[in-house]
Amino acid sequence: MNILVVVLRIIHIVGGVFWVGSSLFTSIYLGPAVSATAEAGQRVLAQLITKARLSTAISASAGLTVLAGGWLYWLDSAGFTSGWTHSGPGLGFGIGALFALVGLVFGVMVGRNMSTLGRIAAEVTGKPTPEQLGKIGAARKQLAYAGPTTSITLLIALICMATARYWLF
Repeated sequence: MNILVVVLRIIHIVGGVFWVGSSLFTSIYLGPAVSATAEAGQRVLAQLITKARLSTAISASAGLTVLAGGWLYWLDSAGFTSGWTHSGPGLGFGIGALFALVGLVFGVMVGRNMSTLGRIAAEVTGKPTPEQLGKIGAARKQLAYAGPTTSITLLIALICMATARYWLF
């Protein structure tokens, strides 16, 4: 047994589960709940972002998942030189990786906007200023498309990776 591969797979799978799960939870439940509950939701978001460091945990998970996955692909493909990259599994993992990278890019946008909302929520006492309202509106606008895009691309990546070993080409 190759201990490096086992460790990389554990990091990749556990990190991916947390990353995809967090993305789905955030876009399906947390975001709408924060929007619907106004001031109370903003306080919860501020706690999650500033004190619990949710964005940091998701970012670390995403980074570790991508690094471990890239290393696994490198090992399986003998440094991107073997015919394995053109096989069903090689293509499945490669396509999954591309979707994960797209999810990572949009996830960075989500993280930045969630951090902005969390910081503003922590600063606001009472009614937000017009400047704060402008920043909140801009962040929500970006989250409206970046959040679902992240979740969809990560789900596609997950499906590709979970089934790649069975792809026949």
